[in-house]
Amino acid sequence: MSVMAKNLDRPDERREFSKGFGNLVHLGAHTVGRGKLEPGWRWSNDIRPIAGTTSCQFHHTGVALAGTLHVEMDDGTTIDIGAGDVYDIPPGHDAWVAGDEPYESIDWSPRLDEFAKKSP
Repeated sequence: MSVMAKNLDRPDERREFSKGFGNLVHLGAHTVGRGKLEPGWRWSNDIRPIAGTTSCQFHHTGVALAGTLHVEMDDGTTIDIGAGDVYDIPPGHDAWVAGDEPYESIDWSPRLDEFAKKSP
């Protein structure tokens, strides 16, 4: 095993989608991403067409850097995530940027390398 370091400003991959993007770095079996979502972004409008599921089926773990993300679980439970919050969002949710400030986060979720990945 060797020591590794990568920079999210020079990602291995950049995923662009409606009203947002994610920069991804791959470290062995792990993927870490920094995302920015613009006001007006909503998972059900901007990612559902890519994912093809009725709600987001990814388990997200990370830390919010700026802005506010409103999350609504399939069971109706809601939470607002803001700058400095460390989050754990289980599968089965919708989410959208709340307010006029872009939402930025760093995410190290399992399977992150598959999030918002368009089929070839």
